[in-house]
Amino acid sequence: MKIESVDFFYLSMPEVLDVGDGSQDALLVRVESGGIVGWGECETSPLTSIASALAPMSHSACKPVLASVLGQRFDDPSDIARIGDLVRANSFDQLQMDHTLSGIDIALWDLMGKKLGEPAWRLVGYENSYRKRPYASVLFGDTPEETHAKVSRIRQAGFSAVKLGWGPFGRGTAKEDAAQVHAAREALGADGTLLVDAGTVFAEDVASAAERLEALSEARVHWFEEPFHNYALEEYGQLASTSPRVALAGGEGSHNAHQAVHMMRQGGVKFIQVDTGRIGGITAAKQVADQAVALGVTYVNHTFTSGLALAASVVPFAGIEDHVICEYPVESRSLAQEIAGNPFPLDADGMIRLNDEPGLGVQVDVAALQKYLVPTEIRVGGKLLYQTPILK
Repeated sequence: MKIESVDFFYLSMPEVLDVGDGSQDALLVRVESGGIVGWGECETSPLTSIASALAPMSHSACKPVLASVLGQRFDDPSDIARIGDLVRANSFDQLQMDHTLSGIDIALWDLMGKKLGEPAWRLVGYENSYRKRPYASVLFGDTPEETHAKVSRIRQAGFSAVKLGWGPFGRGTAKEDAAQVHAAREALGADGTLLVDAGTVFAEDVASAAERLEALSEARVHWFEEPFHNYALEEYGQLASTSPRVALAGGEGSHNAHQAVHMMRQGGVKFIQVDTGRIGGITAAKQVADQAVALGVTYVNHTFTSGLALAASVVPFAGIEDHVICEYPVESRSLAQEIAGNPFPLDADGMIRLNDEPGLGVQVDVAALQKYLVPTEIRVGGKLLYQTPILK
């Protein structure tokens, strides 16, 4: 078998707002080989990644991503890693490459699973798919009262864990942030798992991030996520050394496995969060999961969009029994909700588990997505390089 086609679909809500919500648009990837179709999703700026896939070569290390994918042999799982290595070798000067490769890699695992009749989690080397404890991932309310009401609704929906992030957190005083955190703890109850995501709001300011530690500790926050930019490893390490009661989490901004490993080794995070739609796909994410186990760090998925992205993000740690906590989007826009529906609803215990279906175990609802499709053309020198393919 060979990779016969790779198609990109730019989808978007009618209006995209300036808020920390990555579910407002999407880039889906469809790969075909031997009459079988696999689907993937990039965590990216859709138009930017489409361009990276087919832009004319600038030089030998800046080739279009598809030049290393189309026509490649595709017979067994080892071909997926080989194709990824080829993309990185031929396009390493193209910074968008990892985002674009991520969706392709995910689609290849979905396709290979369907070809072999096996779930992707088994193909990456696991014998079992263990249940995960999902945490509802939402934004802080504008006020403590709004946050309290939001967390109350989440608890009533059956979640025992919740993560609040972005919004006003870190943009006002430490006292105001403390009020938000304590309101969340009160609504969640003493036995719930509370997580806080600063959304890199402190950039590289260790002192300001440290001001929040007392309130986080008092509210028994399980982790303090992304206080700094992903590259601020020294700052992460400094805060980690002064924060024994509140563990740090981060890594969603990693564009390759090496960055995530540095976050664990130099940044001192106790929870490494990986987005398969950004890091290079399931292949790179599984490498990080293996390293996390070796380093005694807990692997966590980063997912804030669709059921397709959720399935892909859980595959790399599906078989690690004691790495249980799992990000679970509950505030996604209708676009993200309709990509693949909700293939992993909570069970009676409030847990989720990847199924045994071939590939990713989800079905993309192409009919529902027609209304979100953004017709696009890219021309260079009068030559048509890209036109939105038929979504079917």
